[in-house]
Amino acid sequence: MQPGVTSIAAVRASAAPASVRGNGKNWLAISVLIALPAALPLAIILGSLLLPEWQIWQHLARYVLPVVLRNTAGLVLGVAIGTFLLGTSLAWLTSVYEFPGRRLLSWALLLPLAIPSYVLGFVAIGFFEYAGPLQTLLRSWLGDGFALPAIRSYGGILAVMSFALYPYVYLIARAAFLTQGQRALEVAQGFGLSRAQGFFRVALPMARPWLAGAVMLVVMETLADFGTVSVFNYDTFTTAIYEAWFSLFSLHAALQLALVLLVFVVVAVAVEHKLRAGAQYTAAGSASRRRRFPLAGLAAVVVSSAAWLVVLIGFGLPLVQLVVWSVANIDELDMRYFGYAGRTLFLAGTGALMITFAAVLLSYAIRKNRGRLTAVAARIATLGYALPGTVLAVGIFVPLAAMNNVLQDILNAVLDTSAPRIMIQLSLLTMYLAYIARFLAVAFNPVDSNMHRITRSIDEAALGFGVTGMAVLRSVHLPILRAGLWTALALTFVDLMKELPITLMTRPFGWETLAVRVFEMTSEGEWERAALPAVAIVITGLIPVAVMARRVDRAS
Repeated sequence: MQPGVTSIAAVRASAAPASVRGNGKNWLAISVLIALPAALPLAIILGSLLLPEWQIWQHLARYVLPVVLRNTAGLVLGVAIGTFLLGTSLAWLTSVYEFPGRRLLSWALLLPLAIPSYVLGFVAIGFFEYAGPLQTLLRSWLGDGFALPAIRSYGGILAVMSFALYPYVYLIARAAFLTQGQRALEVAQGFGLSRAQGFFRVALPMARPWLAGAVMLVVMETLADFGTVSVFNYDTFTTAIYEAWFSLFSLHAALQLALVLLVFVVVAVAVEHKLRAGAQYTAAGSASRRRRFPLAGLAAVVVSSAAWLVVLIGFGLPLVQLVVWSVANIDELDMRYFGYAGRTLFLAGTGALMITFAAVLLSYAIRKNRGRLTAVAARIATLGYALPGTVLAVGIFVPLAAMNNVLQDILNAVLDTSAPRIMIQLSLLTMYLAYIARFLAVAFNPVDSNMHRITRSIDEAALGFGVTGMAVLRSVHLPILRAGLWTALALTFVDLMKELPITLMTRPFGWETLAVRVFEMTSEGEWERAALPAVAIVITGLIPVAVMARRVDRAS
């Protein structure tokens, strides 16, 4: 053994023998504690199998499941195909070809991420419905008998969600094509294949792992969507769970539906693993350092125009319509909206801090304890992102309601009639636990990526200077993690600004947020009045898009 290594081990042993043996157990306990918000809903939902209520199952099987199964499967399949076609084609064109406006389009195509899908949905309905401005204008030109196809349809919601979610595929596919796309195309042409054949037979198969992950992310977002399907009156599992809880007042029915939706999630994950099986993340050089293939003439005009049309439909027109409606309803901007905005900022800010703090602790726990149990706890803790907000809301509400009943009985026994009425399950605690379960993965990924860049030698050097325990994390790691922390805070903050189902289903009385206000207005068909809170959400959503756009611009 080398002398340097021996001295480090001696320092560790002399500093705190208990910490060497006990720290690992402490960090294991911390990782298990962080995993509880995600583990509880899973346990509650799976536990509902032990006490099935056959009358509820018969009702669901006869009246609910046939509709929501068909609608959910059709929506997931359609959105997956739509986003794949849009995102992959746009990523390929902006990565491999040179045409007018390509550099600007490379990041402008990310802008639809700033508009929540439910906002894009109600803007589309308000603009395209029969009494909307577009059809009213067309009838004045073409006669009263003219009518466009109904926007509230499968095709309508499919188009809206595809334009809202394609940037996920675009961003990931572009990263794949920038690393191997152009080199692969050159190799394919060397074997006599055309550029189109090279794309389908070489570049696309090589990018399969990236594309499978991107489409999987879209599938999860589609399964978790509540606001868009509510706006379109399109019944899926998320709306059925909400209605079972708040219309039928049946938590058991909500749990049974959540269980079936959980099966959907498991199947989606299994399909994604199957698509990735045997595939490797192959890099074949950096396309950004090579000369792109130039497009000229009609081809350049068509490609550039088509790409700008996507930006216009997914971001430009919706934003303009929101601003027009907001200006027309500016007189409604009263003190209530300051309350909506204040509560939204408070929940998003405090929630982002809690989630980022939990992400740091979880990443550090993995670093300090490399055991299997810690890895399993970390996997469970970040699994919540794959679960819809309605499922998490139900799964966390049930145990807290049971705990609340026990505490209420104790208070009643001790204080009799003077006992206060407590409602733990309808408190900020429930919301924060569900937020942590849902969005921990969003913060964990950038934090953990930066944590892996901190070498073990830095820890050993800190130990040699007598810095141990949490002081290492506070004094050494956090300053190095600064970039990852800011990314985690920005992404979780904006996700919480847009979050709807958890807040809607678990908020305390009177805790309306901007997203809840949008839902209430759109539920009543008040599209124009929903524009004011929607604009605030969109403006905030531009923050992470700007961060990602800078990275895309550097990669270009």
